Amino acid sequence: MIICLPLLVVVAAFFLGIFSVEQRANLAHLWDTVIGEYVRHSGILLVGVGFMVVVIGVSTAWLTTACRFPGVRWLRWALLLPLAMPAYITAYTYTGILAFEGPVQTALRSAFGWGFGDYWFPEVRSIGGAVLMLGLVFFPYVYLITRAAFIEQSSAAIEAGRTLGLGPWASFWRIALPMARPAIATGVTLALMETLADYGTVHYFGVTTFTTGIFRTWYGMGDQIGALQLASMLLTFVVVLMVVERISRARSRYHGAGRSSVRARPHVLTGWKAAGAFLACFLPVLFGFLFPAIQLGWWSLERAEIWLQPTFWSLVGNTVLLATIAAFVTVVLALWLCYGKRRSPTRMVRGSVGMATLGYAIPGVVIAVGVMVPLAWLDNRFIDITEFLFGWNPGLILSGTIVALIFAYAVRFLSISIQTVDSGLSQIRHSMDESARVLGLSPREVLKRIHFPLLRTSILTASILVFVDVLKELPATIVLRPFNFNTLAVRAYEMAGDERLADAGPPALMIVLAGLIPVILLSRAMGRRNEAEQAANAAEPKPEDIYEPVKA
Repeated sequence: MIICLPLLVVVAAFFLGIFSVEQRANLAHLWDTVIGEYVRHSGILLVGVGFMVVVIGVSTAWLTTACRFPGVRWLRWALLLPLAMPAYITAYTYTGILAFEGPVQTALRSAFGWGFGDYWFPEVRSIGGAVLMLGLVFFPYVYLITRAAFIEQSSAAIEAGRTLGLGPWASFWRIALPMARPAIATGVTLALMETLADYGTVHYFGVTTFTTGIFRTWYGMGDQIGALQLASMLLTFVVVLMVVERISRARSRYHGAGRSSVRARPHVLTGWKAAGAFLACFLPVLFGFLFPAIQLGWWSLERAEIWLQPTFWSLVGNTVLLATIAAFVTVVLALWLCYGKRRSPTRMVRGSVGMATLGYAIPGVVIAVGVMVPLAWLDNRFIDITEFLFGWNPGLILSGTIVALIFAYAVRFLSISIQTVDSGLSQIRHSMDESARVLGLSPREVLKRIHFPLLRTSILTASILVFVDVLKELPATIVLRPFNFNTLAVRAYEMAGDERLADAGPPALMIVLAGLIPVILLSRAMGRRNEAEQAANAAEPKPEDIYEPVKA
């Protein structure tokens, strides 16, 4: 209930707006003026980003799974690299590359002798540019999940289609793609939830959505309840996407994969087909990671003196401190909840732990608004009590300190820790718990002496994932950070907002370098999985080994 408190506050604000005459009037004013624009822009972003991530993610997943061509081995993990690049940082870098004073337009003017007004160039800071930036960053969600679905598909259906005259393209459209539809829906849903949660990109590009509207209503108009009502509308979008994702996951059991299934033989591509497949997989890596990374590196070299400034390393210290505390708190909570579910797997306990994982699907700005209201109320009540009893005003203890930030991070990222720790616990047999209890160990000693040593890898993985996500989190940090307390993400956002893009390079580059850690973990896990599959496939008897003796 404590973890779900911010969400309950947002939902309560929705009903408050329904039953309060004053708030109904405010809501009607928002609806008549800005909500239609928020809905329209959010819808355009969802449709555009959804189309991009499906096209890029599904095509690259199929090519790297079902085909063999030069470079496919390193492209399998390189396609995960855009995950390390936050969307708002990608937006900053492409603005620097494609702006009037950027290298692209400067080269065009130098090559053709053009001046201002002599040519037309697309404006990157637009809703179309926002769709492009978000699509380039979020397509790995679809790629990763869809590729896993393609890997799990048995060769029996593909080979049956080939015997019935289907070529590689027809096999993909009529067999592999329908079987992977639930996985594709799951990946697209995750990408769209991240799109709704984005603030840095849409704000920098001047696109008005619910996230920017919540900030404007809260800070510009000073309307706390109005901001909560906008947050409840955004939450409605997220809930709809979550329902779609759950439905798609429930249907995933229809995938035709089994422990004994053998993967279909890959298509070996040569010539122009191999070149086309390589370009189709390399271009998303080039535009989604390499170009932004090169631009960040160039800016960091231009502003090399920033790396030597004490204020910069103070930002690094603040960021690392927040990320470390948040990782520790969320992992401890996850271990507590998952071990409680293991000891008492009742419906109520399982439901409670499941409720605690809802925060990751909620935008950071919604959680921040939901955190600020109850903590501010508690601070005010505590001030009233201390002034009444002692005549002393202690100030803001919760809402004005990093306590509010840590609480918001725990709500937002507890799901990552729970899923990782629960996965590790599920691999420990219950017989080990029973044996330890027979030998006289208490439940706490079982956790300390048996489970904790076996969960070290899972705990470390969960800590790293939460650590890196906290480094990249922007909207919750902007809303809840104490005065005169900045992080790398906030500094990059402030420098970009002041059109000092080069000064945003060093803090943005630090965030990207830290974001490479989970990408490396994912690529290593995929590599181990591929090795295990190859070993399993090598152990399976090949059809020619069975039928050749019969033919002889």
